Amino acid sequence: MPKRVVGVKQREFQEFYAANRDACLRAVLAAVGDRPLAEDLVAEAFTRAWASWRSVRGHPAPSAWIVRTALNTRVSWWRRRRREVPLDAGHEVADDPDRASGLDPALFAVLRRLPPRQREVVALRVFLDLDTRTTARTLGIAPGTVTAHLARAVETLRAHLVPLDRPEAGS
Repeated sequence: MPKRVVGVKQREFQEFYAANRDACLRAVLAAVGDRPLAEDLVAEAFTRAWASWRSVRGHPAPSAWIVRTALNTRVSWWRRRRREVPLDAGHEVADDPDRASGLDPALFAVLRRLPPRQREVVALRVFLDLDTRTTARTLGIAPGTVTAHLARAVETLRAHLVPLDRPEAGS
């Protein structure tokens, strides 16, 4: 066992993992739009969390640390492979409702169309239920920027998911 994890309370980490894995996976899946990639990223993030558990458990939002680490790992992987794998902007992942971790397929499809930062904000604010300040710290942006990205994302989601001919409540 590496020196960094000697003395770490394994049970505490196991409980954290069991309680947070699915929520973190849903958040990362919403942000990246690819189930196998999201699973790999979350596994890598939890591995890194285990190796640094003493500091991660003291983080104000350890599940946000997992999601941010997963998203940062994705960027690192992309940078290493960007010369090897040509990027096709029109590439879409096939819809497979059984693989979307309980996300509605229509919602999942619209989430994939959001800009990356908006997806990240939605993942942290909605799927992990973090407050604006914690989300801002996690993403390294201002709280007002979090609010703006969330508002734009919600507007886009409403435009694509709420039927226009639906009568307004109270009318």
